[in-house]
Amino acid sequence: MPITIADVAARAKVSKTTVSRVLNGKGELDESTAARVRKVIEELGYVPSSRAVGLARGRTRVVGMLVPSLTWPWIGEVLQGAVDVLETERYGLLLFTCNRGEESMRQFGVQVSAKSFDGLLVIEPEGTLDYIATLHARGLPVVLIDDRDVQPMQIPSVGTTHFTGAGAAARHLLEIGRYKPLVIAGPERFGCTVQRLEGFATEYAEAGHPIPAGHILPGDFTIACGFEGVNAAIEAGLDFDAVFAHNDLSATGAMQAILDSGRRIPQDVAVVGFDDIPLAAHTQPPLTTVHQPLREMGEAAARTLLAHFEGSPLPNRPTVIPATFMARGSTGAGPAATT
Repeated sequence: MPITIADVAARAKVSKTTVSRVLNGKGELDESTAARVRKVIEELGYVPSSRAVGLARGRTRVVGMLVPSLTWPWIGEVLQGAVDVLETERYGLLLFTCNRGEESMRQFGVQVSAKSFDGLLVIEPEGTLDYIATLHARGLPVVLIDDRDVQPMQIPSVGTTHFTGAGAAARHLLEIGRYKPLVIAGPERFGCTVQRLEGFATEYAEAGHPIPAGHILPGDFTIACGFEGVNAAIEAGLDFDAVFAHNDLSATGAMQAILDSGRRIPQDVAVVGFDDIPLAAHTQPPLTTVHQPLREMGEAAARTLLAHFEGSPLPNRPTVIPATFMARGSTGAGPAATT
C-alpha cells in the first residue's frame, strides 16, 4: 500500500497538519520537529501528491510549454535551456505539441482549463497566436520564445537579432569579395524571414551591390528547398558566387546542389546559413552560419516566468539576445575547404 501523510504523522508523532507545513514550508515550526518529520519522510519514502502540494501552495510548480513539433531541428536546444532552469528551481515541465492540429489544441485547452500549470512558454504553432494572446489577457502568464513579430500583441517574448545577424553574414561575404549572392529565403509569413532578408540586402545595397530580385528565391526552411533553389538558379543561368540561406537545413541542401554541379565550396561558391544547429559544424566543409542563442533564449524565457511567479512583473518589451557570426570552412575559414 502507498505511504500516506497519516503514516508519516504517526511515525513522527506529530499531526498531519505539521507534516503538511513541513512539506510546504509554511508556518513556524521547531527545527528539531521539522528535522524529525523530514527524516521520517526519507525513511518511509513518502512522495506527496504534486497536485495536493500545489493546491496548498497556491501553485502547481509546473510550467507548460507549447511547441509546433519536436521535429524542428532547433527546438531541442531551446527546450534544454528552459529545462535546465526549471529543474534547478524544482519546477516540472508539461510539454505540448501540435502534431495533430486541432485535436492537439483541444487537449491543450483541457489542461489550461484544469489549471495544470502555473505559466506557459510558447514557441508559437502557426495560427495559434490569437488564442495564446487571449489566454495571456485572461491572466495566464505567457512568455513567447520565437522570432516573429509578436510585440503588437503585448505578449512578453524572448528573441534574437535576425536583422543584424544577417547583416553580419553580408559583411563577411563582401569582405571576401563575394558580390553576387543567391538568397534562399524562408517563408514570407515569418517575421524572421523579413528581418533576415532586410538585414542582408541592406548591407549589399549600401556597399553598392544591390541584390537583383531574381537572386532571391522562395524557400521553406527545408533541405529540399536549398537543393532545388540552387539547381533552379543554375538551370536559369544565374551568375552567383555565394549563397545565403535563411536556415542551416536549406544551406545544407544548397551545398549539395553546388557540389553536384561540379563547383567547389568555397572557391567557386561560398555558403552561409542561419541558426547554427549541431549539424552545421559537421557538414563538408563545415558551414559558416549565424548562431542563434537558442539555449540562452530558453533559459531567459524560463527565468522570466519564474521571476514573475515570485512577484516581478512580466516585461512589456521583448528580451533580445544577440545573434553571433560563426565563420567556418564553407566561406574559407577554419578547416580546409573541399577541392
